[in-house]
Amino acid sequence: MNTTLLKAFARALCVLALIATPTLFLPQPAGGNSAVVALVAIFAAIFTVVEYSSASPSFIEFRSAPPFNRLRFAALFVTVLTLSLIMRGEEAPSTLTMLLQVIGQQVGNAMDVPFSPVRLIQLMMTDDTPAHVMETLRVAAGLAYVVSLLSIATFIVMLRVKRWPRRTDSFNVWINLPMFDPTAGDDVVVRLNRDSQINLILGFLLPFLIPAIGKLITIYATPIALNDPQTLIWMVAAWAFLPSSLLMRGIALSRVAQMIHAQRKRAYAAAAADGLLPV
Repeated sequence: MNTTLLKAFARALCVLALIATPTLFLPQPAGGNSAVVALVAIFAAIFTVVEYSSASPSFIEFRSAPPFNRLRFAALFVTVLTLSLIMRGEEAPSTLTMLLQVIGQQVGNAMDVPFSPVRLIQLMMTDDTPAHVMETLRVAAGLAYVVSLLSIATFIVMLRVKRWPRRTDSFNVWINLPMFDPTAGDDVVVRLNRDSQINLILGFLLPFLIPAIGKLITIYATPIALNDPQTLIWMVAAWAFLPSSLLMRGIALSRVAQMIHAQRKRAYAAAAADGLLPV
């Protein structure tokens, strides 16, 4: 078994652990959804093995530009693990769960200001939502939002200090951006900058748009019920992870566009020095 396949299996195990974390930490009622969770985890693990063991990926971006995907996965895993421990503390309190609950309460209260994402995600709940569910939602939203902000800050520092993706190695657009066709449409740099701006705008707006969409669903369709701890964990994790992931992708695409533009300038200068440019 080669090294690439071993690394793919290791990543698949990490994905399995991520999806199974809430189920492993929380007590399961009779007739729970453990079978569904297991099926989703197996499917995600198989997808991860196929993507990371093949020579040409189909969907996963920046596969050969670490630690971009590792940072995003770590942020999501920390979010899910932290929220799972907080929910477990309601059934089986421990020193760790109580510490996380205290930290979450402080963070949630500090971020619960008018028009903040933490305040807006609470407003999408119905008026008859129990008070303890609202408090848990505020704690979870505050912690998840802080983790997402820290992941973005870490990526920005990595860009500045480590000069991501690398100073010396070339950036393979085909491997790292499998859904991007360099030969289609406008100039590559223009398209990358445009996609970067779209991702940055969506990443900034999603923490505000998701609660608004949830409120509309609550009014005109089935109200969102967060009495189930696993539902609350995954909803809050998605609410915090998707915007931060889009923001990081927008920053990464802008960086790739800058690299291509700089490479073109160097090639143009070298050609001009050799007298290869038409007069």
